Amino acid sequence: MSPTNRPVHSAGTFEIAGVRVHRLGYGAMRLTGRGIWGEPEDRGVAKSVLRRAIELGVDFIDTADSYGPYVSEDLIREALHPYPEGLVIATKAGLTRTGPDQWHPVGRPEYLRQEAEMSLRRLGVERIDLFQLHRIDPEVPADEQFGLLRDLLDEGKVGAVGLSEVSVEEIEAAREVVPVVTVQNLYNLANRQSEDVVDFCEQQGIGFIPWFPIAAGELARPGGPVDEIVEESGATPSQVALAWLLARSPVMLPIPGTSSVGHLEENCAAAEVQLTPEQVGSLTAGR
Repeated sequence: MSPTNRPVHSAGTFEIAGVRVHRLGYGAMRLTGRGIWGEPEDRGVAKSVLRRAIELGVDFIDTADSYGPYVSEDLIREALHPYPEGLVIATKAGLTRTGPDQWHPVGRPEYLRQEAEMSLRRLGVERIDLFQLHRIDPEVPADEQFGLLRDLLDEGKVGAVGLSEVSVEEIEAAREVVPVVTVQNLYNLANRQSEDVVDFCEQQGIGFIPWFPIAAGELARPGGPVDEIVEESGATPSQVALAWLLARSPVMLPIPGTSSVGHLEENCAAAEVQLTPEQVGSLTAGR
């Protein structure tokens, strides 16, 4: 592994909304306060992380209106606007907040439209590159939620639509109403409950964005598969976990998040970790 100025460029690319981005992005959730609530301890440090991500080659940033709420989107604009050419910023709506670590789905079309309009204003853009439904609200007919996404797409207020925490059946239902270009589900080395969704996304050419991508759990135990590859490669456990995701599927778009420049640099360097087929197989079988 030989470090470069833009290590993320070693991750390969995937096209979102007509723009080709590198497959290792940055998740901006942890730029906020504790419990993803309120302001960060140091706004200057938070903005430094965002600027450093761009320097390292990141051209895909994922956020949401509920991160803060609103704090993450504000920080992105303050740190990066006017945005570099080719940068894709994805945001989400569909979860409202009542306090630290508290999340409640709200999928009423009028609410989703309001949040899209406010995200446009906070990010300082005329069109949201990728607008994702953060959760399907079980209290609102799903077709009404998908229909609002379709309306925003038709109006040119969003460039593309994504879903989060969905099943294959829900993706298929949504695609009856609106094109879906990405799916964001919990997925990592230790938690593969969305394995069927990953496979479906690969078959359909839909980008799969794994949130909480670095967790290695029991796999990182001394003598376990992650530990063995750390010894063999000189990479860190986090880098091995990210490298496995990148190797898992060509539609995989990990977005590791951090509030530390040091951790950001470590995560971005994972794009340069080249696992052998044997190492990938060992990690895949090691659950």
